[in-house]
Amino acid sequence: MGLSSALTTALTGLNAAETQIDVSGNNLANSQTVGFKASDVVFATQFLRTLSQGSAPTTNTGGTNPRQFGLGVKVAGVTPDFSQGTIEVSSSPSDLAVQGDGFFIVEGSQGDQLYTRNGVFTTNSRNELVSTTGYRLLGYGVDEFYELQTNETTPLTIPLGSAAAAQATQNVYLNGNLTPTGDIADTAGVIGSDVLGDASVDQPDVSTMTVNSAPKPDATGSSAAEVAGTNPTFLAGDQYEYVFTFADAAGNETLPSQTAVAVSITSDGNDVALSGLPSIPTDGSGIPQYDTVNVYRHQLGLPAGDPDADYRLVGSVPGATPSFTDSGNVPGANLDDTSLNGIYSYLVTYSGGGLQESRPSALMGPLTLVNGRVRLADLPSIPAGSGYDTINIYRNLATDANSYYLVSGGLHSGDSYTDARSDAVIADPANQLDMDGPKITTATLLTDVIKRNGLNYEHLFDKGELSYTGRKGGNLLQEKTFTIDADTTVGEYLQFLTAASGVQQGSSIPDSENRIPGETGTLSPGATVTSDGRIRMVSNNGTANAVEISSSAFQLTTSDGTTSTPSLGFSSLQSAVGQSAVSDFVVYDSLGVPLDVRLTTALESRNGTTTTYRWFADSGDNDPSGPDHEIAVGTGLISFDGEGNLIAANDPTVSIDRQDIPSTQPLVFNLDFSNVSGFATDTSEIAASRQDGSAVGTLTSYSVGESGLLTGVFSNGISRTLGQIRMARFSNPEGLEQRGDNMFGVGFNSGLPVEGDPGDLGLGNIVAGALELSNSDIGQNLVDLMLASTQYRANSRVISTSQQLLDELMNIRR
Repeated sequence: MGLSSALTTALTGLNAAETQIDVSGNNLANSQTVGFKASDVVFATQFLRTLSQGSAPTTNTGGTNPRQFGLGVKVAGVTPDFSQGTIEVSSSPSDLAVQGDGFFIVEGSQGDQLYTRNGVFTTNSRNELVSTTGYRLLGYGVDEFYELQTNETTPLTIPLGSAAAAQATQNVYLNGNLTPTGDIADTAGVIGSDVLGDASVDQPDVSTMTVNSAPKPDATGSSAAEVAGTNPTFLAGDQYEYVFTFADAAGNETLPSQTAVAVSITSDGNDVALSGLPSIPTDGSGIPQYDTVNVYRHQLGLPAGDPDADYRLVGSVPGATPSFTDSGNVPGANLDDTSLNGIYSYLVTYSGGGLQESRPSALMGPLTLVNGRVRLADLPSIPAGSGYDTINIYRNLATDANSYYLVSGGLHSGDSYTDARSDAVIADPANQLDMDGPKITTATLLTDVIKRNGLNYEHLFDKGELSYTGRKGGNLLQEKTFTIDADTTVGEYLQFLTAASGVQQGSSIPDSENRIPGETGTLSPGATVTSDGRIRMVSNNGTANAVEISSSAFQLTTSDGTTSTPSLGFSSLQSAVGQSAVSDFVVYDSLGVPLDVRLTTALESRNGTTTTYRWFADSGDNDPSGPDHEIAVGTGLISFDGEGNLIAANDPTVSIDRQDIPSTQPLVFNLDFSNVSGFATDTSEIAASRQDGSAVGTLTSYSVGESGLLTGVFSNGISRTLGQIRMARFSNPEGLEQRGDNMFGVGFNSGLPVEGDPGDLGLGNIVAGALELSNSDIGQNLVDLMLASTQYRANSRVISTSQQLLDELMNIRR
């Protein structure tokens, strides 16, 4: 029994020595770990065997002590040593050391709070302060105004390169010279678009309409015979020929039959009986294409100029009639044998109701004719409610395929028409087709605006976002966007175009002279619609104010992401006149947002004593309430005397709205013209020499105070608070649970964390640019290792001795 207990007792000694070696080895391994806290092993005796409890002294004996011996050792605890480590200066401002009690608070990978004394922190890609193992340092953050937000802890950031407070511009100082010589700015640049149509009424639908060569009567089966009669017209020896035409109810005829039917009169007063009259052809539905067969007669052997020598109408019979008797009928109208020769196409329009004529239908044709006529059947239906009531037919000329002239009007849905009109008859400029159709007005829906390209009609706009980037005085304007919906009108679009181009209007803004050929009067600035359906943009006077709109100035993005470039075909109608100068500069609002401003000056007037310029200010960053299309932000007059000195600058104030941005609203600043002169030079020049606003600062460095306050220093010299480091302490830090990575978590016996700012509530201070080194005592740990190894060997000897004795005991049996 004794030898067996000696073995187990020695085994506990081995285990205790191993634990001491593990702990000391760990202490030595982390001797260079920043913020590491070494641990001590505390041993205690394990079980005891009591042989006797002893006895108390009596009158006869002195008493005996208990007879006991131990049964081994156990590890009573492994206790961290939270004594202060050595503080060593570091080269990084983000390295932090705690001088005194407390821990940094960091965010674990699961969002939980952990605690550490390791102050090696760096910034990650999000500018957050993190430990070397990626744990975020926690503290109080700041809002956009750099005010501490103490309601909750959050990962701390060092936003290098971020914005700081700025100074709003109050004054812009200008210099330069505005010459009194040169042209007076009395004429504005004027541009006009292509003709634009209104597609609110659809084109006539000619899909069921037919256009073919009109048939000629076939008279090869027809014959004529002399029959007894009593008419006094026909005399013996007369010779006659007959031809036939087809005619509709409106009197439109085909060309006559190519074969003439001849007859000779042998007896005075006899009649002529015509039989086998040509049959009227039918359409695909079996309906006759014409209503009647007209009979024409002429007499042979007569001199030219005799009326009877010409074919003249002598009768008309229904289409199904096989015969006709000519009893010397009195001739009527002469035969019209006009034929068409060439390549022809046709267009159809709606008209009537006091409305503009509709745009033409799709092209029908081309049809090549040689001595023929054209039959147009099944004219299209007029849309109900359109206001139109009649249909017009137009045809090109054989010598001009692109111009169309009226052939016939006043027709109705379902009618048919045979075209027998020569080019010479229809080629009247007054009857030429206006192929653009109804023109736009300010009330036209923008989605109904179309532009013609030949015989194709392109819808320029659709519902979506329209961006506009024009030019003014040759300089690019800032892009502006306009929302197009189903109810957006041309008038609203014109307002947008005027505002986004910076064209200023009002009683104080002078009109322009009108130098457009064929026009008189003056021109008011802004975008309008002319009577011929063109959009006209009249700029403000002066060369530097002339607006230009290129074919790529507009880009439309529809709800499905499709993009297109509506080209309205703007071209110059009048060139601007007037001495001008331009200056671009940047100002800042109260948040330091840079705002682009363009200042334009134009020579408005001069007399014997004074030169007056008008200035215009534009800013694409102007943000008024509602749609932010308006870029004009100010105008006024500046005057100079006969010696080139500034007399006055009338209301030199610029106001830029900032409705949708939390800047001070509006940004108002003054233009200082005091250093601008009015001497005679070849050209005018003006420039902004300086302005008193402050741009947004850039964070260039930062520091951490003893109280954990993060302070940023910006490139504009402004210092702002970036955050506040928070710390925690525990009533029993030895009870914390070690989590690895130099991290501790709340343990069952640590107590709850007491959080506070460094230096408060018994917490230590923070030393920036320094690190707390490991508190491992290398010498002590080496001694502990030697003692533990001696302990291990000694316990090993106990085991070996016990084994030898057991072996001897076994040998007794032998």
